[in-house]
Amino acid sequence: MRKLLITATVFALVVPAAFAAPPSDKGNDAAPNPAQLCAEQLKTMGAQGFQSTYAPTGNGRNAMGKCISRQAQAASGDQQNAAKTCKAELESQGEAKFADTYGKNGNKKNAFGKCVSMHAQQSADDRQESTLNAAKQCKAERAKVGSSTFATTYGTNKNKRNAFGKCVSKLAKEQGT
Repeated sequence: MRKLLITATVFALVVPAAFAAPPSDKGNDAAPNPAQLCAEQLKTMGAQGFQSTYAPTGNGRNAMGKCISRQAQAASGDQQNAAKTCKAELESQGEAKFADTYGKNGNKKNAFGKCVSMHAQQSADDRQESTLNAAKQCKAERAKVGSSTFATTYGTNKNKRNAFGKCVSKLAKEQGT
């Protein structure tokens, strides 16, 4: 019961934020929300690979929710890291140069927010690209060596059903560094 309550609470907090479109003055270049990122991953990985990645021991019905939650957490970390990066840039460049570099409105008072947004978006794009590339590589490897060998190579749980997720995670981390 407690687990259900915690899951419902997280879902209630994450889903509305996941579906909210972030404001952007760039038109169609707005950052995709966590649900969009997960939908793209589902399309690339396929249902079986997506479930193996996000819910290897459970049923596939909660894989999308786990993916959205993970993406939202990563986005929060991206924002915090980007803010630290921008603060360091501001201190090293000085206010005037920083405002000229990032400021987009008339008085360039939005420079810090634009800087954070740009760096956080770049981190999210890099992470998504790494994940999608890793998924494609893992699918190809599984097709080449066969499901049984692939499961033995990457699977870590009792029934080796988490093999695809472990492969994607391993390759995405290698590509991200």
